Amino acid sequence: MKRGILLNAELSGLIAAMGHGDLLVIGDAGLPIPPDTRCIDLAVTRGIPRFMDVLDAVLSELIVERSALAHETGSDLIGALSGKPLGSVERLTHEDLKRISQSARAIVRTGEFTPYANICLWSGVAF
Repeated sequence: MKRGILLNAELSGLIAAMGHGDLLVIGDAGLPIPPDTRCIDLAVTRGIPRFMDVLDAVLSELIVERSALAHETGSDLIGALSGKPLGSVERLTHEDLKRISQSARAIVRTGEFTPYANICLWSGVAF
């Protein structure tokens, strides 16, 4: 058994396989997932798991070079993201975020019911 925070085998394996510049999206329960995009569905019920819990687990293993959020993302979520290792943070329209999500290695679906609780994370390197 792994010693770290992130225990989900599929998500952990994906992060281990990511290269520089690869995109991973963490989304709320309502983010549309394109048919050809891998979905790691963690949603159990409304609010479980929460977006921030999944993000924290992912950030424990993924080096993030840059990230993107929708302009529509609420101020409470923006505040909760303060101080997280997200690299340079870009703001996009929600429509652009959904369009960019189509090129993701995977979209992680959470049980989050907060509107626009979605983030694009581009992998960095450890050197």
